[in-house]
Amino acid sequence: MKFLATCPPGREGDASLELEWALKAKVKRTRWGGVLIGESPINRNEALKKIREFETFALQKFIPLDYLVPLEELERKIEEIARELPKGSFAVRVKVRGAKIGEKTLEKKLGGIIKRVTNNPVNLEEPEIIVLINVLGKKAGITIARKDEIVKKEPDD
Repeated sequence: MKFLATCPPGREGDASLELEWALKAKVKRTRWGGVLIGESPINRNEALKKIREFETFALQKFIPLDYLVPLEELERKIEEIARELPKGSFAVRVKVRGAKIGEKTLEKKLGGIIKRVTNNPVNLEEPEIIVLINVLGKKAGITIARKDEIVKKEPDD
């Protein structure tokens, strides 16, 4: 399972060790401070459980990635994914790093694609499904998740 993790800038080494220890993960730093990409042999549900239970000192956020695609293929991939989405309300959330794309513009564009394909209702307050896009330069990580599948932690000092 691939994932994206965040930590305070300068704490990447500590966060990498936490992820390696908790998930037997291979972790790579990115060119953005505090942003790590990794892969674990552990399945998604087990990884989420372990990260929730694991006492961390540097890790802030842990996001499983369902897909990692070239940025120019993002819209096509979202249309493909939308065909498989379950019925239910949704919201698109976008975080852009290293690309000149507006987050809100991309949210509206991708949300429009999903709405057209699924006819699912948009619910920005309490969506049943979150389509989370993390743009990292020329790549985009895509996560289809329920709210409880994105782990946020407070790092200890």
